[in-house]
Amino acid sequence: MAEVQDLISFSKEFRVTGFSNAVDVAKQIAIKMDINPLFIQKRVIHRKRQFDEGPVEEDVILSAEESFKIQQYQEFENKFGFLFTCDKLKFYDDDRLKSCCSRLEGVLKNGDRSDINANELYVELRSLNNYLPTENMRPVDVLNFLKQDDCYPNAIIAYKVLLTIPVTVAFAERSFSKLKLLKSYLRSTMSQERLNGIALIAIENDTLESVTYDDLINNFASKNARRIVLFN
Repeated sequence: MAEVQDLISFSKEFRVTGFSNAVDVAKQIAIKMDINPLFIQKRVIHRKRQFDEGPVEEDVILSAEESFKIQQYQEFENKFGFLFTCDKLKFYDDDRLKSCCSRLEGVLKNGDRSDINANELYVELRSLNNYLPTENMRPVDVLNFLKQDDCYPNAIIAYKVLLTIPVTVAFAERSFSKLKLLKSYLRSTMSQERLNGIALIAIENDTLESVTYDDLINNFASKNARRIVLFN
């Protein structure tokens, strides 16, 4: 997320000074090569913009923020960021760590019940600083280490939730890339239910290869007496 933020910051800065700086550098290179540093002004083509469209530069930045789901990543970091690396836990003071644990308890709370207890999670994370074997452990490494003992129930739940929440849009993009292969002009009359089923089969092809087809065929045939005669 830090790298994406740097990219957006660079784009915003380049929008203000980037082009003019590039022109100055180009003129200096042209002078050294004895070339007339003259930029021909071409006719500007104006496109009619809709009432809800902003400047092109802002559209590019907003498109980048939308593509990378910056707001989604920031929200995820605000809730689970203190669990990303062990180094963060060591440098957090007591008040800040307690605040993070309380915020996570609220996230995992439904009514009066919560999956974790903030105070117990704080105690467990504090003791983990001296208990973990190595530094710079990834969350999955910490979870595998905690599973060896049954002394940190709240920390185990917190790391399980951290590692199972989908925070990327890769699966959705993969689904859309499959649709153009499945629903072509030859299959334009396909129902939504059939399209969903075929798309799921195409996406989860690895899982489908492990399925026993005889069981599926028998189950399908058993739904109708005519099918039983046909498949037998």
